[in-house]
Amino acid sequence: MDRNEARKKIWEELRKVAKPDSRFHWDFAEFIADYEGSEKGAELIRDLEVYKKAKVIFITPDNNMEKLREFAYKDKKTLLTTTYGINRGFQVIYPGDVPEGKEELATTLDGMEKFMKSISLKEIKEKLGKVDLLVTGASAITPSGIRFGKGHGYFDLEWAMLWEIQAVDPETPVIAVGHDCQVVDIDIETTPYDTIVDYIVTPTRVINVNSDIPKPSQGIIWDKLEKGMIENIPPLQELYDLKHK
Repeated sequence: MDRNEARKKIWEELRKVAKPDSRFHWDFAEFIADYEGSEKGAELIRDLEVYKKAKVIFITPDNNMEKLREFAYKDKKTLLTTTYGINRGFQVIYPGDVPEGKEELATTLDGMEKFMKSISLKEIKEKLGKVDLLVTGASAITPSGIRFGKGHGYFDLEWAMLWEIQAVDPETPVIAVGHDCQVVDIDIETTPYDTIVDYIVTPTRVINVNSDIPKPSQGIIWDKLEKGMIENIPPLQELYDLKHK
């Protein structure tokens, strides 16, 4: 199978277990779906040492991350995230920002809005320092740790922006979360900006990838950005301004 064939097959299987999105319904090209058993995957992550040790966790704003966000609040982690399309940049929720008993409300994308605060890359570097763990949803994942599917590349861009401020490094662990049907063993060529993951977590298992493919170390590849990204993504604008001072 090539990428397109794999994507089509995965999305057919995913529809059997996925939950529709309020905006995008069943259009898996536009969002990372929640699905039956996602809370079991969150429990598996909570048991991992990389999660237990982490103080600052970046979690993508994906539908299948609700239970993990709840655990992060309860476990007093600093939660770093972004808004849809990164159009309002990075956001942070510090331990204690979500009152006890409100954790479930703050797990949804709309609920998070009540508690999160905008944070610039400069503030991430000065106030948070290092990001200890990154967790991303995925449309499709190979056992070798390559994510593919939607094609927007937002997580790769988030990694690159954090790399630019030295908030992540080659040893920073990355977890991809998906349903078992989203893990498919096909050969895919990687690009210099593909962020390889260290763990794949599904509702039934944890896959320790042990890939020999390095994580990207170039930061922002400016000539690869889509038109309008610099203007519409505040942290990219922040980096661009610094670069051209």
